[in-house]
Amino acid sequence: MTHHKLPEVKKRLARIEGHVKGISKMIDEGKGYPDIVQQITAVRAALDSTMEIIIQDLVEHVSVNTNTKGKKAANDLKDTVSKIL
Repeated sequence: MTHHKLPEVKKRLARIEGHVKGISKMIDEGKGYPDIVQQITAVRAALDSTMEIIIQDLVEHVSVNTNTKGKKAANDLKDTVSKIL
């Protein structure tokens, strides 16, 4: 991975880590499953967004270091992955 987005990725992962610890605390406190599942869903979405940033960073790195046809393929890949996530 190129490193220009690394600080953003680390910041997001730290936030996600705090969120997961909060979910564990909710379980310890006996919170209801619907609330816990809602928070797990939020963590999953945050992980997906973080993964998308990593993939975009990789595609940008490949685009910079390849020819025009390769850049088009890299951008198509980025667009496709974004739709999946």
